[in-house]
Amino acid sequence: MYPAEIVLPMKAELTDNGFEDLATPEAVASTLTQSGTTLVMINSVCGCAAGSARPGVVMAVNNTTKRPDRLATSFAGFDKEAVQKVREFLLPYPPSSPAVALFKDGQLVHMVERHQIEGRPAQAIANNLIAAFEQYC
Repeated sequence: MYPAEIVLPMKAELTDNGFEDLATPEAVASTLTQSGTTLVMINSVCGCAAGSARPGVVMAVNNTTKRPDRLATSFAGFDKEAVQKVREFLLPYPPSSPAVALFKDGQLVHMVERHQIEGRPAQAIANNLIAAFEQYC
């Protein structure tokens, strides 16, 4: 497990921008099964999370006319049980971190996996998510 002094500032990049920190499996299940739309990011310590995923997700939610009802995050390698629960909701997609998923009425409707994040600029991630928001939110 990653030490809190490393993880907490990375969590804050999202929680300071309105994301709920889902640290338990119960919080994950409660949040992802609600009606309406929920964006959840599996956060990570990797460089693509810092350089593209987190900035892209924040850029998307701050620059769209249609926004998910809820924003949430769990941290891989730190919130282990919570992330495992998120991954149950992401099946049949394989485990991926970072990853970003959009749910509508408890159903997965859009997924951005690590391989779609690595090597792409934050703006590309934001554009992908904004298009999903336009379609589902």
